[in-house]
Amino acid sequence: MTTIGQPVERVDGRHKVTGSARYSAEILLPGLAYAVLIGAEVPSGRITGIDAGEAERAEGVLAVLTHQNLGPVAEDQPKLFPSLGGGPCPGQSFFPMRDDVVHYAGQHVAIVVADTLERAEYAAKLVRITYARTPAITTIEQGRGQMYEAERLFAGMVPGHVTRGNVQAGLNEAEVQVTATYHCAANHHNPIETSATTAVWDGDLLTLWDSTQGPNATQLTVAAQLGIPLSRVRVVAEYVGGSFGSKAMIWDHPALAALAARHVGRPVRLALSREQMFDSVGHREEQEQHLVLGARSDGRLTAIRHYKLSPTSQFDDWAGPALSCSQSVYACPNYEGVYRLIKANTITPSFIRGPGEAEGMFALETAMDELAYQLGMDPIQLRLVNHADLDPETRNPWSSKGLKECYARGAELFGWSERDPRPRSHSEGNLLIGTGMATSFYPVYPVFTPQRARARLYDDGRAVVQASFSEFGTGVRTAMSQVAADALGVGVDAVRFECGDTALPNTVAAVGSAGSGVFSAGVHAAATVLREQLVARASADVKSPLHGADPGQVDVADGRMTVRGHPDRGESYVELMRRNHLTDVEAVGSWDPPPPDEKFASATFGAQFAEVAVDQDLGTVRVRRMTGVFAPGRVLNRQAAHSQLMGGMLWGLSHALLEATHMDPVEGRWANASLGDYLVPVNADAPDVQIETIEVEDTVVNPLGVKGVGEIGMVGAGAAIANAIFHATGRRHHKLPITIEDIL
Repeated sequence: MTTIGQPVERVDGRHKVTGSARYSAEILLPGLAYAVLIGAEVPSGRITGIDAGEAERAEGVLAVLTHQNLGPVAEDQPKLFPSLGGGPCPGQSFFPMRDDVVHYAGQHVAIVVADTLERAEYAAKLVRITYARTPAITTIEQGRGQMYEAERLFAGMVPGHVTRGNVQAGLNEAEVQVTATYHCAANHHNPIETSATTAVWDGDLLTLWDSTQGPNATQLTVAAQLGIPLSRVRVVAEYVGGSFGSKAMIWDHPALAALAARHVGRPVRLALSREQMFDSVGHREEQEQHLVLGARSDGRLTAIRHYKLSPTSQFDDWAGPALSCSQSVYACPNYEGVYRLIKANTITPSFIRGPGEAEGMFALETAMDELAYQLGMDPIQLRLVNHADLDPETRNPWSSKGLKECYARGAELFGWSERDPRPRSHSEGNLLIGTGMATSFYPVYPVFTPQRARARLYDDGRAVVQASFSEFGTGVRTAMSQVAADALGVGVDAVRFECGDTALPNTVAAVGSAGSGVFSAGVHAAATVLREQLVARASADVKSPLHGADPGQVDVADGRMTVRGHPDRGESYVELMRRNHLTDVEAVGSWDPPPPDEKFASATFGAQFAEVAVDQDLGTVRVRRMTGVFAPGRVLNRQAAHSQLMGGMLWGLSHALLEATHMDPVEGRWANASLGDYLVPVNADAPDVQIETIEVEDTVVNPLGVKGVGEIGMVGAGAAIANAIFHATGRRHHKLPITIEDIL
């Protein structure tokens, strides 16, 4: 392979910077109408009245839809399950506007459709809705007395209670203990493109242009929600303007757009406002984690106890799997992890970059740093002492790891050996300087359905490769062009990749950092089948220089087939096809994921380092530099992987110091639902970021050994920053974000 791993520039870059790329809210159709959602103004209660008369009489208004006239929705709504399962994957099992009950503030209770967006927005303000409000729970403090332990959560994928060994005996054996409670604020997704759907019916055929991480996931979910055949739904999502998990699960707005379009008999566009992104597509839940570490004086862990408490919705048991980190990262014979939930008046929480792992590793890695200081050990040495050569839970070997190499290379790049470990030992004028590190960990999630792709080669030597997945900013279309080029034996400039349409061979949604691994398997299979088909034809062609050659001994490079060791014996694809009057040759390839291999455990690992400067008077924290070294298996595109890892690390900075959505416990609504009040970093906040990858061979996860980099960059970054703040100031912080008020 010659193209895989190279820093190939984005094949979709020109379309995006010139504006020729069209997103779901930019699709122009004849007679297009515009829908605006109205959200409930109370967190709990019933709708007692809806006066839509003035809105219906407003100029250009086509319809006002409520639970009284929405139209048929399937009685049995699909249950919550991530789209890696290959089935419907609603963001929550509740579908709105089927009755008058309000479960959370912002719940969609009405839709106004008009001939222009401005008229729809104006008319939405004219709809008068009255409510009978009932008591609500929206925060941990309000619901602490009603917490319960769920049997399973995270859409049933994660058990609510996990134990191994005897935790109490392990704590009794410990010579040193660290006990702390950590609080993480709620976070919300804020991609530049808000979620949007354009819907049009042609008879009983529905086409949706949807902003989604998985076109097939939208197709499956909307078909189930509306109770219509899957074959009657087509979803197009060629360009998606970011997601970070908000578009991983399928929320109610695509189906509502379809219902509105059917009601008014013309195409309808429904785009969420920025404020609606805070109450319509899930969020990272507020959470409290209680963690206890026990260790011997040599640093070896004897016990870990990790409890998590968080609010979920009235209808789903959901919590980000924060305990998977403490369960799997370090060798420890005695472990207990318990998830506790509170039924709250909230939309179901959802995926948001590093869901669970980002918060869980903040707690674990902060506690490990505290343990290292209590023991007088170097933090890296403590982690090496507890390095898990096998998966602590199953005792199976890792499919690949590379964590020790990440520690070593990260420490070298960062200059860790030059560090004075004493807190407050380094200052520059009024600035306290500190450094910290943490481990990164992200599981490799299994996929359950075949991944398909189609490859077609034309007699001019150019290829078109197709698969249904969407490009939502990660660079996957470019990486898959490289995979196809290498498998076919042509240059990447000879490949055009088409994606983002359920009319193309089906794939799962790109969630859980699984996209590159599973998509590359299908693309590699299709391109390989096509190459083998052409090589076999040449071997059988009496007019070919390759006639009679063993196909297994034929190599292909730059579109030319040659017998291995005999470069003068060969011909090009073009020569073969034109001689045989073939305008094109096509193949469909499929990768059937094997059942989860019970002999191996799979995860991606890395090491993160950070340096901070803390102003003693102002309480401000500036992250000066960050270093991350990761072992994600085979890297398909070094430039795209670097970009993804950097984005994750900077989000880790944001998670550590800035991001928090604040709930108004009286009104039961998010108090800062805008980009003016929800703080995210800007370029001026970004430090120098140094990134390297350690390529480790993995023959288990998928054919090309790809483990993904979308989320691992965020996991551990917050802990490294928090540990650096302790080193600078001598004070521990057990909450995120760490604010100026906390420092002061």
